[in-house]
Amino acid sequence: MKYQTGKPGRVLVAKFEDHDDVLANLVGLAKTEDIRAGIFYLVGGMRGGRIVVGPEIDEVPPKPVWRTLGETHEVVGLGTIFWQGDEPKVHFHGAFGKKDMVKVGCLREQSETFLVLEAVIIEMEGITATRELDPVTGLVLLKL
Repeated sequence: MKYQTGKPGRVLVAKFEDHDDVLANLVGLAKTEDIRAGIFYLVGGMRGGRIVVGPEIDEVPPKPVWRTLGETHEVVGLGTIFWQGDEPKVHFHGAFGKKDMVKVGCLREQSETFLVLEAVIIEMEGITATRELDPVTGLVLLKL
């Protein structure tokens, strides 16, 4: 295990409105506010998105299993922001529920707000972690 210590910095609250692209707006906010390291919480509704719900089998490199959120869902989850080169990279895992059905996964594509989605972003000061492409797994992973 590797780790770094830091402290909380600024706290931002964002309200995503109906049809806003969640992932694109989080990346844009990280750029605008120059958030180099952060943690965020999301709560609200999503119209759609694509999530990864695990690998098909336990092998490296993993072949992801995709699920589409093809209708509105409630969402709650946690994510991080670290930069890869000149771009912030968002990593978000959440629970997505509709009626009696719940999916849990990593939101990676086509993220669209339904009515309202709230984000609380906590900047982490003193953390120099970045994201880098890992040639073995093919994933963009945290580097400390």
